[in-house]
Amino acid sequence: MDAPPAASPAFPSLPPPSPLAMPVQSLRAAPERGGRAPVPPPGLALRRFLVLGGAVAMTALGGRQMYLVLNGAGQSILGWTVLGLFVILFAWISLAFTSALGGLVAMLARRRTQLEAGPLPDLGTPTALLMPCYNEHPARVAAGLQAIYESLAATGRLDRFDIFLLSDTTDPDVWIAEEAAFLALRERTGGHGRIFYRRRPKNTERKAGNIADWVTRFGGAYPLMLILDADSVMEGETIVRLAGMMEADPQAGLIQTLPVIVNGTTLFARMQQFAGRVYGPLIAFGIARWHGTEGNYWGHNAIIRTEAFAAQAGLPVLPGRTPFGGHILSHDFVEAALIRRGGWAVRMAPDLAGSFEEGPPSLTDVAVRDRRWCQGNLQHAAVLPARGLHWVSRLHLLMGIGSYVTSPLWLIFLLAGVLISLQSRFVRPEYFGDGRSLFPNWPKVDPVLAGQLFGATMAVLLAPKLMAYLALVFDSRARRASGGAGRAFLGMLIETLLGGLIAPVAMLIQSSAVVGVLLGRDSGWNAQRRDDGRVPLGAVVAGYWRYTVFGLILAGAAYAVSTPLFLWMTPVLVGLGLAVPLVLLTSSRRAGRALRRLGLLRTVEEATPPAALTRAVGLYQELVREPEEDAMARLIRDPALRAQHLASLPPSRQRGQGPIDAALVVGLAKLADADRLEPAWMSLTRAEKAAVLGSREGVERAMAMAG
Repeated sequence: MDAPPAASPAFPSLPPPSPLAMPVQSLRAAPERGGRAPVPPPGLALRRFLVLGGAVAMTALGGRQMYLVLNGAGQSILGWTVLGLFVILFAWISLAFTSALGGLVAMLARRRTQLEAGPLPDLGTPTALLMPCYNEHPARVAAGLQAIYESLAATGRLDRFDIFLLSDTTDPDVWIAEEAAFLALRERTGGHGRIFYRRRPKNTERKAGNIADWVTRFGGAYPLMLILDADSVMEGETIVRLAGMMEADPQAGLIQTLPVIVNGTTLFARMQQFAGRVYGPLIAFGIARWHGTEGNYWGHNAIIRTEAFAAQAGLPVLPGRTPFGGHILSHDFVEAALIRRGGWAVRMAPDLAGSFEEGPPSLTDVAVRDRRWCQGNLQHAAVLPARGLHWVSRLHLLMGIGSYVTSPLWLIFLLAGVLISLQSRFVRPEYFGDGRSLFPNWPKVDPVLAGQLFGATMAVLLAPKLMAYLALVFDSRARRASGGAGRAFLGMLIETLLGGLIAPVAMLIQSSAVVGVLLGRDSGWNAQRRDDGRVPLGAVVAGYWRYTVFGLILAGAAYAVSTPLFLWMTPVLVGLGLAVPLVLLTSSRRAGRALRRLGLLRTVEEATPPAALTRAVGLYQELVREPEEDAMARLIRDPALRAQHLASLPPSRQRGQGPIDAALVVGLAKLADADRLEPAWMSLTRAEKAAVLGSREGVERAMAMAG
């Protein structure tokens, strides 16, 4: 095989350095803004008053009704516990309701005044597209980047963009396969001067550190950077319009798009992408309407002003031990808050289509991902008191914490309700208490008011789904793609029913994650699974039997109290009792495909696949057929890859320079102690292989042994 141009010194794997300072920010002192303050959109204060004030009013009304429901039982410790938890949880769903209502108003108003997008803007600012990856399949990464590159080329604005594949990969076989995929990607696209690759030998600060490393080394040459995820695909037109929005708004520090979940094959993944496509725009329009210039950041598919990010978003190391201390895991919320603190606007563009991502294929994969997110979001408690944050940014951080804390709160609320029922049945009531009173205090829960409050709570919880359905009905393209209003409604029923049954299991999973974090267990850092979601039966039973047992115990307690309580708790009990078959069903591709054949859970992207997305899927199916190969065998076989790999290695460590790499010392010793390469190489651990491959001396010694 002839060496491709990528191995030539004329086409290095990285551009010339252009350093940009990125100081670590203090959470104890607010930075100087230099007089900069973003101008809020007209009517923002009124919209915030209506959304937040409406949620407060609904919560006050709901809390009063719950107090009346509890009647005399509310005077006990259990009663006050239930009342307090109900107020917190009802406030959570009330804010979701008022925000969704604002989103419905915004979507309907937009459709009445919607204009054509207009021609693509001419760009004058270089933009870097950054795709961080960590032990991802190189075929998937390369397919997405090539689809984006070709889509940008079709816009005629490719000369304004460079693409960086930023690897934090630790698996040596994946690392060398990434380098091979990088060379092949350059060769297929001709993007030798526009597509670059960098791997960090140490994964300091994980993804946040990966981006920060690029900023400090190359950020000075790129006023704008667009952050992608390993499964991200974006249309070239979308990227150009995003860059044009940033150029037109010098106050903007970050603009977040609404990534649409695509490519789901399992029933669970298709439920997620259907829910995201139907409910997502309503939620996005709602939060954009009242967030205004104090928006949030979801970590990818967003464009950022490099100057603002470098000057304001250098993350500090939190004091204390893990899991609360150390490097910030859920960095995106914090970076958005710091950018806004520095006087830059953080906005959302909910109406900008062409931004895509993939979702986890099963509940098991969500649980693995959520364990890390849970730890990161709970770390936000240490950021909440930071000086100079906007109050809306603090609310974002608080809601990030709440997204996980509400699960154990729901669990405690449920158990406390059962205990109140047990108490009212088996504990002798005190009608007059310790004080003097002419009238008894009847400690009895009002069943009529309880039923009414339950119905009202369910209405508040489900109303955003109905609002989203209403918006879909008025959107002819989305309605047709969903198979018509009838199939769309049936899809919503399926998603709501299955989602409701899964919810109790997810509640216990998140509750155990919160408890694990509180007990000091670190989540680690694992690559996200992106395959078909199949989990062996034995693994499902081993992972979910405890939820079934808990459901049976809860059912027994409820039935012992009263039949009405048992019936009232049926949705929770059924979901827990069927945990194992539910996980098996929803992780099945066969079930997902069956519903697709029936025209259910269909989305716009399935009905009319976007060009870039179609291209990415097709490329992946081609590239994934290439057989996997051992890293050293690949380097021995491919001289062009070997030349590229050696050229990208850092200089060898000099005596007294930095710490000694123990894995490299052991790896070199094992090679020196062997006569042949193959048995010596196979005896190395993964860390030792990576260390040897990261050393020029190690690679050259291995090549010499290979003959």
